[in-house]
Amino acid sequence: VYFSPVITPEKVLELFRLVDKELPGKVAIKLHSGEKGNQNFLKPEFWKPVIDHVGGTVVECNTAYGGGRADTESHLKAAADHGFTAIAPVEILDAEGEAELPIEGGKHLTFDIVGKGYLKYDFTVVLSHFKGHPMGGYGGALKQLSIGLASSFGKAYIHGAGEPEKKWTADHDSFLMAMADAAKSVVDYFEGKIVYINVM
Repeated sequence: VYFSPVITPEKVLELFRLVDKELPGKVAIKLHSGEKGNQNFLKPEFWKPVIDHVGGTVVECNTAYGGGRADTESHLKAAADHGFTAIAPVEILDAEGEAELPIEGGKHLTFDIVGKGYLKYDFTVVLSHFKGHPMGGYGGALKQLSIGLASSFGKAYIHGAGEPEKKWTADHDSFLMAMADAAKSVVDYFEGKIVYINVM
């Protein structure tokens, strides 16, 4: 783990280089590209140096709550409006369906439901910013791996702690544990082929 009190695009790239991790194959870059009309995301200019260095694809999945990112067309438009398509290819992972990842020893879930497109990637770079979140407490790397990579239905499944019909009414602690279960599925699937950069 490396830490810097300096928050600049150049420092992010410097820290990434210190990790000295080889990125084989196709690289998914998971970040939050921002809801329409929302400014609570780090702008593409901030992430551009590390994205250029990695040479991967920015990946997202559609939302479960409606809004400006609930379907692939509007989601790609939001990514373009916020400048992400100008700096990297962007893929909505559940545009062509979803896939299940097993969860060994989960507290609430026995499998995770991710965007099907995610399975063609070999490595993941998780670019997170910490912020308050009404349900998750904090948005960060764990939320990126769970809610962020889940398909639209997968998001409802996690929010409902395995019962998607309860996506907004499930017990809060159960939801948080389900989120951790889902994140574990991604960590296990990639077997160490993940690098995390967290900005607070």
